[in-house]
Amino acid sequence: MKILLVINDAPYGTEKAYNALRLVMTLQKEHTDVEVRIFLMADAVFCALPGQNTPNGYYNIERMLNSVVNRNGKIKACGTCAQARGIFDLQFIEGIERSNMSEYTNWVLDSDNVLTF
Repeated sequence: MKILLVINDAPYGTEKAYNALRLVMTLQKEHTDVEVRIFLMADAVFCALPGQNTPNGYYNIERMLNSVVNRNGKIKACGTCAQARGIFDLQFIEGIERSNMSEYTNWVLDSDNVLTF
């Protein structure tokens, strides 16, 4: 089974990215036969930036994304969204690829389930 999670919100300010990643990490832990994919759109492209510094005891999206990548999760970020926000040329967290609407469309069509956060 292939599951695509689309995240649209910034990494902090709401808990949508956090809750999406909690779901992904649980899927990867409890259902190792499931292929998990994440597509970052709109303000969620900020999730892909390294060097996040959060207070102790507070969730850290970068650490969560690294965990997903380390368990063979695939993560792509919308290049157009990154360009519109002036971060296209910045380095993303290792394992996160810049992408486009064609790849996003292919992932949607190739997934058994698509969830949006």
